[in-house]
Amino acid sequence: MEDEVTAPPLPESVQCPVCSKGFKPSKINAHLDRCLQDDVDRCPSTMDEGRPPLKKPRVTTASPPPVPVSTANGTPTRGLRAVSKGVKRTAPGDIEPGQPDADPTIMPSPPSSQLTLVKTSTEAVPSRTFLTTDKPLAETLRPKTLEEYFGQNKVVGEHTLLRSLLESQDIPSLILWGPPGCGKTTLAHIIASKSKQKGTVRFVKLSATSASTSDVREVIKQAQNELRLCKRRTIMFIDEIHRFNKSQQDTFLPHVECGTVTLIGATTENPSFQVNSALLSRCRVLVLEKLSVEAMGSILQRAVVSLGVHVLGDGEQAGDLEEPPDDGAQPQVYIEQRALDTVAHLCDGDARAGLNGLQMALQARVGGAPSGRVVVQEKHVKEGLQRSHILYDKAGEEHFNCISALHKSMRGSHENASLYWLARMLEGGEDPLYVARRLVRFASEDVGLADPLALPQAVSAYQACHFIGMPECEVILAQCAVYLARAPKSVEVYKAYSNVKASLRTHKGPLPSVPLHLRNASTKLMRELGYAKGYKYNPAFSSPAEQEYLPEELRGVDFFTWTPSE
Repeated sequence: MEDEVTAPPLPESVQCPVCSKGFKPSKINAHLDRCLQDDVDRCPSTMDEGRPPLKKPRVTTASPPPVPVSTANGTPTRGLRAVSKGVKRTAPGDIEPGQPDADPTIMPSPPSSQLTLVKTSTEAVPSRTFLTTDKPLAETLRPKTLEEYFGQNKVVGEHTLLRSLLESQDIPSLILWGPPGCGKTTLAHIIASKSKQKGTVRFVKLSATSASTSDVREVIKQAQNELRLCKRRTIMFIDEIHRFNKSQQDTFLPHVECGTVTLIGATTENPSFQVNSALLSRCRVLVLEKLSVEAMGSILQRAVVSLGVHVLGDGEQAGDLEEPPDDGAQPQVYIEQRALDTVAHLCDGDARAGLNGLQMALQARVGGAPSGRVVVQEKHVKEGLQRSHILYDKAGEEHFNCISALHKSMRGSHENASLYWLARMLEGGEDPLYVARRLVRFASEDVGLADPLALPQAVSAYQACHFIGMPECEVILAQCAVYLARAPKSVEVYKAYSNVKASLRTHKGPLPSVPLHLRNASTKLMRELGYAKGYKYNPAFSSPAEQEYLPEELRGVDFFTWTPSE
C-alpha cells in the first residue's frame, strides 16, 4: 500500500508578480485580476505619459544597490535607473535627502503634471482632453455600473430577473440582441465587473470578426484549467457572435452545457436566424431596445458634465456670457441645449454615434480657439454627426419588418401609412423590384375578386419598374400602393384555396382517383373503358352539377365555406 501524499501547507503570503505586494493566498486571484486589468486598460498616451511600464521583480537572494545616475548639472540622483527616454527629471532631487533608497523594482508615482487623466465620473475634465485622448468618447465614457447605464430598464431595471442574478452574482449564458450602439458590450462589461468582485470569475473578450475556432478552443482549455485548479469560472464574451458560422458555434455547445464557460454573445442580427437553435436552447436571449430620445439625452448630459462643458439653456444666448480673460488659459466650452437635443434625435438611438459625433464637434471648435470662450451650436453638431437618420438593413430583420408594415397598412386601407413604409424601404436602399413583387402578391391575396383590375395594375407597376429603375420608378410604386390601399378587399379566393390545401393535407388514406368522365379519352380503348369524349360547356355560373366534377367522397363540399376539421 502506497504512502499517502500530504500536500504542503499554503504560504502565509503570496507576492503579486505585477506590483510586488504581498497578499493572502485566498485574495491573490482577485487582486491579480484587478492588477492585470488596470495595467492593460491604461492608455500610454493619457495614463503613462512619461512613465515607463512596471518591471517584474528579480528573483534573487540579494538585490544590488541602485546605481547613481548623474543629471545635467552633475548632481547625482538615486532611485530608479531604467527610466524611459521620454522622461525628464524636473529637479535633481526626485528623492529627498535623508529618504531611504528607492526599490529598483517599484516605479515612483510621477508628478500630477505629467498625467493627463480621462475620467468617466461626473468630475469636470479639462477641455483639452478632447484633443489629447486617443480613445473615442464613447469608449472613454463607457459606464462602469448599472446606475450609469441608461435606456434598458426592461432588461436591467429594478426587480428584473437579470438585476437579481447580478446581485447574487450567478449569471447564466446570455445572448444580447439589439441594434448598434444600444449598450450590448457595455452591459457585458458591467456583468463581468459585478461577477469578479468575489475573485471567483475571470472575464475573456473575443470578437467573432477576428477570432478563430482555435482561439476559442484555447480560451476553453484555459477555462478548464482555471476551474480545476483555482475554482474560478470563466465568462467568455463573444462580440458579433453571428459572424461565426454554424459549425463554429457548435464549438461552444458541450462547454456551455457542462458549465465550463458562461457564454455572453452580442449580436445585431436576429438570433433565431443567425444562432444555432441548440446554442439558443442553452442561453437566455435578452432583447435590448433602441435607445429612446430621453435615454440619449441622459447619456449626453452625463457626457458634457464629465467633460466640463457648460450647457446653455433655451433662453440663454452666447452674447449674454461674460467674456473670459484672454490669458492663454484653456477656453471655456459651452454647448446649446438645442444642440444636445439635435444629437439625441439624429443619432437614431445609437449612443456610440451620438457621443463620437459630439466629440468631433467639440474637437473642431476647441482646436480653433486657444483661449477665451467657445460655443458649440446646433450647426456644429450636425456637421460632426454626418450620418443619415434612416436606419434600414435590406439584408436583415429590418427588411422583413418594413415589408410587413407595408403589407398590413395596405390591408388596413391606410394610404398614408402605406406611403410612409414604402418610402422607408426605398430611401433605405431596398430593391424596387422586390417591393413590386410583393404588391403583385397583395393584389391577388388581399384585393382578389373585389377589384379584378388590381392584379393588372400591380403587374404593370412591376414591368414599369423593370423598365426605368430607380429613382424614377418610385412614383409608380407609390401609385400602385395607394391604389391597393384604397381598393376594396376580399380574401375569398385566398381562404378557399387554403381550405383545399388543408383538405389535401388532412385526408386519411390514399387520395381519390379522378372520375372517368373527367379524364381525357385520347385513344379508342380509353373511350371504350368509359373515359369522357368531351363535356358540356356551361355558359353561366351554376353549381347544380357540382357532384359531377368532384370525387365522390367530396361531392357537396363548398370550399368557400368549408372549415378544416381538427
